[in-house]
Amino acid sequence: MASWEDVRRLAMALPETAEVTSRETLSWTVNKKGFVWERPLRRSDLQALGDQAPDGPILAAQVADLTVKEAFLADDPEVYFTTPHFNGYAAILIRLDRIPVEELAEVITDAWLCRAPKRLAKAYLDIQP
Repeated sequence: MASWEDVRRLAMALPETAEVTSRETLSWTVNKKGFVWERPLRRSDLQALGDQAPDGPILAAQVADLTVKEAFLADDPEVYFTTPHFNGYAAILIRLDRIPVEELAEVITDAWLCRAPKRLAKAYLDIQP
């Protein structure tokens, strides 16, 4: 399963990505827009999730829209989840210790594509096999 080192390696491999630390949490940006970030659960998250609250590392990832978010949540609720804080926002939460690295790579790339400038995303996609 995936680790923070996997997240770092995969995110930093994407063009024009920067790693940022804010309030002791990591995030990865493209064009100063976050696309994946460390997202520890807050007290309100823990209260909302109750016994379902995970205790491992949590990664948040931008997704294209709310339909894509719902598809992730329905696809694998053991890996993907959300909290009321993210209601109406196109992002998912990921139990990092439950996602295979190959799947994480796809999620991170898709998140990057959501936030990268169109010219950069097109150039990236044009060189992919």
